[in-house]
Amino acid sequence: MGLDEFDLHFLETVPALIGIDEAGRGPLAGPVSAAAVYVNRAFYDSSWHRQFASQINDSKQLKESDREAVFEAMSAIPEGLIHYTCCMVEVEEIERLNILGATRKAMALCLDQLRANATCPFEVPFEGEGWLFQNPRNPSIAQVMVDGKPLNPFPDPHTAIVKGDGKSLVIALASIIAKVTRDRFMQEQAPVYPNYGFETNKGYGTSKHIAALKACGPCKIHRASFLGQILSSD
Repeated sequence: MGLDEFDLHFLETVPALIGIDEAGRGPLAGPVSAAAVYVNRAFYDSSWHRQFASQINDSKQLKESDREAVFEAMSAIPEGLIHYTCCMVEVEEIERLNILGATRKAMALCLDQLRANATCPFEVPFEGEGWLFQNPRNPSIAQVMVDGKPLNPFPDPHTAIVKGDGKSLVIALASIIAKVTRDRFMQEQAPVYPNYGFETNKGYGTSKHIAALKACGPCKIHRASFLGQILSSD
């Protein structure tokens, strides 16, 4: 089954889909990023879809140049066919909530931003961060599909799809947006923190990055909770 066929199966019973994915759970430095993409059936009938759908896949399976090309091409999608947003949760919040909690928060923020768009009709957001500890809000009219295992707690009912970025087109698009946005942010941090090679490693624990950590110590955007074994080893 192709990525678009997977989505169209869901669209037989719901009017719209929201695909959500993250980027940056594993790095030693930098924020975690999440993106949410809202589409309806018209998107899959569009000329943009016919031209670009074959180029879309799980962001991890695409070369950086291919991810960038798809990301740039999304700016040419006719207004109203797609809505998307990307949110990043910074290192301080990763340390406070842990990486799973920070990832859930980034995803929830994306949904809240989509709600602010009048052309994306679904439920009014829950106040504050109470959803971290309380029952979810009511289902939205869109089918929310999240890559990976079920999110618990999470403010919205959702369908969790393991390896969803390789099965669903709308989740794959979210994975590309989250990855490109975060990569660009880390490239911007490289001249601010020049010792760590963020322009190439994007914060991931490459051998050169680890060597720089041991030589220079961590910088402001390193995740202290990720560094214990690295900094304590010879």
